[in-house]
Amino acid sequence: MSGRAYWVAHVTVTDPAAYQAYRAAAAPVLARFGARFLALGGAQEPLEGQARPHTVIVEFADAATARACHASPDYQATIALRTPGAEVDLTLVEGL
Repeated sequence: MSGRAYWVAHVTVTDPAAYQAYRAAAAPVLARFGARFLALGGAQEPLEGQARPHTVIVEFADAATARACHASPDYQATIALRTPGAEVDLTLVEGL
């Protein structure tokens, strides 16, 4: 039995309008994969090291689903919208 999996994105928004276009396009794709937002750029307090201004955490049923979502043509198309609007570090983290 595999546990939940999470995308953890650390984001610096460079063009708010372009980033909003990405978010609008990505939301229905993520919904199709059963994704659930746990954090969406709210207030954060770095306790150690460096941090980007925004952190997004998205929960998936498992790592295979998280990978399939990222690799899907529909999600890949949203990255083209995101690229001019944000610098993003995205990590897949497997839960327990």
